[in-house]
Amino acid sequence: MEGLVNLVNGIIWSPALIYLCLGAGLFYSIMTRFVQVRLFGEMIKLLFTGKSSDQGISSFQALAVSLAGRVGMGNIAGVAAAIGFGGPGAVFWMWVVAFLGASTAYVESTLAQIYKEKDVITGEYRGGPAYYFERALGQKWYGILFAISSILACGIFLPGVQANGVINAFAQVMGEGSVMSIGALEVGSMRLVALAIILVVLGIIIFGGIKRIATFTEYAVPFMALGYIVLALIIMFTNFDMIPQVFGLIVSDAFTAQAGFGAAIGWGVKRGIYSNEAGQGTGPHAAAAAEVEHPSQQGLVQAFSYVDTLLVCSATAFMILTMGTYNIQGTLPDGQFIVQNVAATTEINAPAFTQMAMESVYGGFGNTFIAIAVFFFAFTTILAYYYIAEVNVAYLTRFVGRSANKTGLFLVKILIMVMVAYGGLNSAGYIWAIGDIGVGLMAWLNIVGILVIFIVARPTLTMLKDYEAQRKAGVERYSFDPAKFGIKNAPYWEERHLKEQQRMAADPLRKEHK
Repeated sequence: MEGLVNLVNGIIWSPALIYLCLGAGLFYSIMTRFVQVRLFGEMIKLLFTGKSSDQGISSFQALAVSLAGRVGMGNIAGVAAAIGFGGPGAVFWMWVVAFLGASTAYVESTLAQIYKEKDVITGEYRGGPAYYFERALGQKWYGILFAISSILACGIFLPGVQANGVINAFAQVMGEGSVMSIGALEVGSMRLVALAIILVVLGIIIFGGIKRIATFTEYAVPFMALGYIVLALIIMFTNFDMIPQVFGLIVSDAFTAQAGFGAAIGWGVKRGIYSNEAGQGTGPHAAAAAEVEHPSQQGLVQAFSYVDTLLVCSATAFMILTMGTYNIQGTLPDGQFIVQNVAATTEINAPAFTQMAMESVYGGFGNTFIAIAVFFFAFTTILAYYYIAEVNVAYLTRFVGRSANKTGLFLVKILIMVMVAYGGLNSAGYIWAIGDIGVGLMAWLNIVGILVIFIVARPTLTMLKDYEAQRKAGVERYSFDPAKFGIKNAPYWEERHLKEQQRMAADPLRKEHK
């Protein structure tokens, strides 16, 4: 099974996907005139202006849910793996794919807003790649294909990666405990304790729906991310004289990589996508649930997410490289280390490098803090995965009936909990390879799809120009009329604009603009 997983993983994550991710980010950055830089201030402003409703969540909550999917194992164990397999230069390529990917995030999230709809059963906003592929391209089969792929990825392939990281971090602090046999697996009792805690809390939250998920992530993600960054900054400032040296190592190794240029860029992009998810097609699901006045507003909020990689991942990288708590694995069959600073038995696809860096400065507290941070980061990511699977189940069953929808959602909840248990008890390398298949599968379908939408029509660029024009005109309330731009199959916005016109007709003195 492991050999088959590695074979499929190698096919999906061929150099073609690596350069597709980078190329799409560069293309959209140029087409939007680097919106991630030009409208950075507007992004921050929009974070705190939207409000939730009975049907949707606020812009910040939507960002928190999508960040929950990003600020996970990719930021702690993913960075360690990028360094361990690709060398310090891989961090540079994580930065590149995050920066360029911000424009891709704008495009996919704006599309999700344009083509979202109200769930016929719950009344909540639903949207994402499956919806915009069906409505923008008129290709329902492609929407169904993406929906099935995302359920497989987020319901089966990806949850185990997060659970595995939590349990490994917990075992690093508490030890393995007494060894117990479960089927063909020999598992430490402390791992079973950690798994039980995860499953109980996960079950309580995912049976509460998007509102409960949004409320939990709204507080958990910023709090843990801020605490993590603060501790990392203390390490950096304590070793301030080494920062230029570490930065120089990252930049120089990006092009003359110790592990090979292909390894640096490959692992940097692969783990960068894990961290910022730009182009993967996961972020648009939460983006569509936001209550906003104009589609571009949530696109800009989601574009802000590249700060995640630039801050949290950089903090991890600088800690590991400053404290020297890493190995670099060679690509030869014998697997010899190019650089070995810690024990050869240290798991690369795990939070161990980061925990060692923290422990070298903060002692036992640092080790424990990373375990707690990993728990919250990974746990909120599992919640985000469930929500994505839920949206796509809703897409597939939206015209079938309430019973089919309930059955589908119940099965997904059980499936995710089973895969969390499976991933938590298996080896890290094997589980990460399964997760990579899920990420790559969604990225292929989504990036190709949004590029085809751009060729057929340019709704996201049109929206950006319209939003900037209204912003320049100083409107008090933004508006969006799909028909004005020849955009069809946007039911939510068509209905909203019609109601707005009816209100204005009933009150002739009403003014929209200053």
